Amino acid sequence: MTQDIFPSWPDSAAQLVDVAAGRAPADTIIRGGVWVNVHTRETLADHDIAIVAGRIAFVGPDAGHCRGAHTRIIEAEGRYMIPGLCDGHMHIESGMLTPAEFARAVIPHGTTSMFTDPHEIANVLGLAGVRMMHDEALMQPVNIFTQMPSCAPSAPGMETTGFEISAEDVAEAMAWPGIIGLGEMMNFPGVSNADPQMLAEIAATQKAGKTVGGHYASPDLGPAFAAYVAGGPADDHEGTCEADAVARMRQGMRSMIRLGSAWYDVESQITAITEKGLDSRNMILCTDDCHSGTLVNDGHMNRVVRHAIECGCDPLVALQMATINTATHFGLEREIGSITPGRRADVILTSDLKTLPIELMIARGQIVAQDGVCLTECPHYDWPQVARQTVKMARDLVGDDFAIPAPEGANGVTANVIGVVENQAPTKALQFELPVTEGRVQATGEVCQIALVERHRATGGVVNAFVSGFGYEGRMAMASTVAHDSHHMIVVGTDADQMALAANRLRGVGGGIVIFRDGQELALVELPIAGLMSDSPAAEVAAKTQAMMQAMRDCGCKLNNAYMQHSLLALVVIPELRISDLGLVDVRRFEFTDVIVS
Repeated sequence: MTQDIFPSWPDSAAQLVDVAAGRAPADTIIRGGVWVNVHTRETLADHDIAIVAGRIAFVGPDAGHCRGAHTRIIEAEGRYMIPGLCDGHMHIESGMLTPAEFARAVIPHGTTSMFTDPHEIANVLGLAGVRMMHDEALMQPVNIFTQMPSCAPSAPGMETTGFEISAEDVAEAMAWPGIIGLGEMMNFPGVSNADPQMLAEIAATQKAGKTVGGHYASPDLGPAFAAYVAGGPADDHEGTCEADAVARMRQGMRSMIRLGSAWYDVESQITAITEKGLDSRNMILCTDDCHSGTLVNDGHMNRVVRHAIECGCDPLVALQMATINTATHFGLEREIGSITPGRRADVILTSDLKTLPIELMIARGQIVAQDGVCLTECPHYDWPQVARQTVKMARDLVGDDFAIPAPEGANGVTANVIGVVENQAPTKALQFELPVTEGRVQATGEVCQIALVERHRATGGVVNAFVSGFGYEGRMAMASTVAHDSHHMIVVGTDADQMALAANRLRGVGGGIVIFRDGQELALVELPIAGLMSDSPAAEVAAKTQAMMQAMRDCGCKLNNAYMQHSLLALVVIPELRISDLGLVDVRRFEFTDVIVS
């Protein structure tokens, strides 16, 4: 299936009109609930909703005139009736699941609309991979809108990807049925400096009448930020403080504030609404990156809404930020995001607006989940072998591949070290004094070794550097083919031989995450599709992910959601220091820097 077969509002208008007027029966009536109206920010007790052809025909105190002999009646029993939740910015691949299994995982949590940017698979499989994600997305019983990835590579000249995305690719994708806009424009220096390709991608999107996603990962809110906004991005999710949110909204952008598995940026920015009193319709809630363990155990957009409320946000305002605000931003206010006539019948029944239990979930007029259990099918795409054979290494590695030679005659060196920051995407550019043994620089104390292993073209390349913050102890190593955004292989460890074991294991299984200690495999998460995703059920992937995270703790790591930190160590568009297949990158200057300072 390559197109959304759900009928449009014009296609259904005659049925909607007849049901609303009482001339034809509704398919379903939800009776006796509290209507949460996100257009007016009010709750209205004792209301009914009449549904036909998967859309809302009537909302009012009594839908009895819409009832027919075969109309299904759902008793709301005084519960709140809220719109299905929308995630304004996210990456399905971060869940380590395919679109089908991601949908199956989040449906019980109340998510009915997702705006996804598959730039992870774009880096591995190019436009063909994006199309595979897009096609499976359109097969699902909920709304998954795809943003065409904009930046592969995310920072040209700083990394090498499996494929590159061109302006011509963007223009082609704008005609696909499920494409809603352009994915996050991560090359913010390119936009600020009027790079022709970046502006051409934005222009192709704007000419198609679609939304340009933003990504401005810099604290500089001066002329560079102004130039970025002038280039066309309409939203941004990289803010980390109130000033970031304020600046974006004042410049006509939507400020997207995120709560993912490792990103906790809601509390620090929502004060722009709760304390500063700015217009909340310009703020949107999103997740960005959630792994399967978070989805299964903690929730999805319901978790974000609850958190916003806990941070002092009015529940109705928080719901607007996860429904109508998102729909309006993407030009879909007449399609999703509210319980009003003509819109897709995406409705949640909940008994409490603060804790937000998802008791009954309706998508496109069908019951899809109840009390945490998914009750609908989520069809799978037939992923071809080319998508399952993406870990291309020239040979098995050995310990010597991870050696970092010291300057001749040195007994110690000063090294640039990537500093991990808990619960945040940015890293710190640190320097440590490290010892030298037999001509090789040794990781010691809180410093571990990090390596990026090339896996797209089998070049045999290994780039070595140092990282701190994980707290690993003993002889161990962790490897992952999820390595945003270029998705080579990242290996972090305290021992070169363990690093080689971990890298070779992933070569053998076709991608995933693995941890070794003292020659023994502690945990393995197989991700055979592009080295990024599994098509197994979310609960199975979550169980393996939980075992992997426990193995990280067993090796001494105490960071919250440290796997997400590991997976971003090659993200060369977020400051301050990252690793790529071309070397160590100082993202503050977008320049390469030496591992050994002196």
